[in-house]
Amino acid sequence: MSIFPATLVLGSRQCGKSTLVKMLAAERDGFLYLDLEDMADLNKLTEPRLLFAAHRDAVLCLDEIQLLPHLFSVLRSEIDHDRRPGRFILLGSASQALIQKTSETLAGRVGILELTPFTADELAGHGSELDMTRYWTRGGYPDSYLAVSDEASSIWREDFIKTYVQRDLPMLGFTMPVPQMRRFMTMCAHLSGQIFNASKLGESLGIAHTTARRYLDLLEQTFLVRILPPFVGNVKKRLIKSPKIYIRDSGLLHQLLQIGNYADLLGNPIFGASWEGLVVENLCSFFADCECFYYRSASGDEIDLILRKSGQTVAVECKASSAPQLGRGAWRALEIVQAKKTLVVAPIEGGYPLHDNVWACSLPEAMRLLAAELR
Repeated sequence: MSIFPATLVLGSRQCGKSTLVKMLAAERDGFLYLDLEDMADLNKLTEPRLLFAAHRDAVLCLDEIQLLPHLFSVLRSEIDHDRRPGRFILLGSASQALIQKTSETLAGRVGILELTPFTADELAGHGSELDMTRYWTRGGYPDSYLAVSDEASSIWREDFIKTYVQRDLPMLGFTMPVPQMRRFMTMCAHLSGQIFNASKLGESLGIAHTTARRYLDLLEQTFLVRILPPFVGNVKKRLIKSPKIYIRDSGLLHQLLQIGNYADLLGNPIFGASWEGLVVENLCSFFADCECFYYRSASGDEIDLILRKSGQTVAVECKASSAPQLGRGAWRALEIVQAKKTLVVAPIEGGYPLHDNVWACSLPEAMRLLAAELR
């Protein structure tokens, strides 16, 4: 807010964007918050130029800005009239469409931030010990994680998914049969942590591969799915070049698969992939300024996550085990990738060395180590 006239905060529904801004508003005078889903606030923007001119000394927050894309041209004019930093805070629940709009009309005028649900680092640093089992099972959405019981958390997550499919997507201008989209999301949950094959997924749902790819892009743009590209280095091996997909929030993953609690998760085939998705999402979100990849050769040698920044390369393997070890395929992959450091992230306490520059550790410890490595 101290650099750009406008700050665009992107993130999925219910991740805490509005709550964060309202906390900021409570700390200062001259703050006007408008929710574009509220008809009373929407009516105030009938003549946006007059509203902006009347509140030039205030900080204006426009929530769910993607619902009024025509405002971007008005904002550009108003910002050019007065380029003081921190004049506007824009909140949005869809990424690519908003970024395209801002690149067309607000280039050089807006800073873009992504707000995610709770990360393990945030919860571990909140003054109390992180309950990893609870976090893993319920996910990071505040209302889900803080629910009074697993049952209450599950009810909240089910309502979130229904609202997303039945209301949020149509409001963004996307029309598709609700049952079909729900089935597609469930199939993505079954495939979380696997290579995405649009043709096979399309065949299983009776839709074209182009439609499957369009649905996946939509889920990515609304922060439900993370698409992890493959690492393609200067190597002679044949590499897998299709992306991997993850349901970004472990709680939503479990809800889509009808996994109600940790005991159910322990006996489910998705157990290992669920842990991998939790680790990948936390690290990719926390280190958003890094390049993120996975590595897999045609022979099956694999590394779950590769982080690169300023010439530094770190490899991450995810093991849902209390005694994590690297397999032969991972060791062969590490020889190819030439990572400076390798972390084997598992649901354990603290960390300990496995080999030279190879460290087994918990998720919060991995985030701490990587912060020092990729500074």
